[in-house]
Amino acid sequence: MSVFDLAGRKALVTGGARGLGQGMAEALARNGASVVVADLLDVEGAAVAEQLAKEGVTAGFVHLDVTDEASWEAGIAEAAELLGGLDVLVNNAGVEISALISEFRPEDLRTMLEVNVLGTALGIKHGLRAMRPGGVAGAGGSIVNISSVAATIAFPGISGYSATKSAVDRLTRVAAAEAGKLGYGVRVNCVYPGLVPTTMGNQLAVDMAELGLFPSVEEAVGTVVALTPSGRLGEVADMADAVVFLASDAARFITGAGLPVDGGMGS
Repeated sequence: MSVFDLAGRKALVTGGARGLGQGMAEALARNGASVVVADLLDVEGAAVAEQLAKEGVTAGFVHLDVTDEASWEAGIAEAAELLGGLDVLVNNAGVEISALISEFRPEDLRTMLEVNVLGTALGIKHGLRAMRPGGVAGAGGSIVNISSVAATIAFPGISGYSATKSAVDRLTRVAAAEAGKLGYGVRVNCVYPGLVPTTMGNQLAVDMAELGLFPSVEEAVGTVVALTPSGRLGEVADMADAVVFLASDAARFITGAGLPVDGGMGS
């Protein structure tokens, strides 16, 4: 059996209705895991789960507001019941609102703090509770948090996003230390994706031009590519495969780590 084989694994992916989250859910399923897609987008999320089920995967959808603790409690319980356990949690849900630091709106920063920081922290909390001995699943597992290359570089126009994704990195490392110290049997890692032309990634490029930081959307994208030694933007599959790796036994001795999947942009 390959160390990348996820047969028998039971996974929950937040923000799984589209973009990176959808790709991660599909990649986990493709490598043998059963998957619950969690999102606020009920129609889109259910459609992703239905498609996976049509392909023979044990899959389902749960409505989840990552900023709400009661929603996490219900979502984890529902996912564990549907899948018969839980041993992989991908905290992918996130938002990005661009602004010059001299012009940002407090309400926008609060939104990013709520979703990106509090949402991830609650996910880690309830993931650990479910997977640790005595939890609803109780067999250990892997938590993968999605940070960003924005946590490792200084790029204009995304100060709030950068700050919140840096927080995801710190949450990851402290959670890994606690889980190890307390014998939970749960590895906690994060991924730093580079720019991917999803809906969010494309909007970021538009925002950069609208903020006057670049003369055009094309110039903004070109600058990112120029800063990337691999010479291209990222693809959903690049990020999804990294999540599969961290969820698998190939990463069995990896915890408290941040994996750059950015084509070298953050190096």
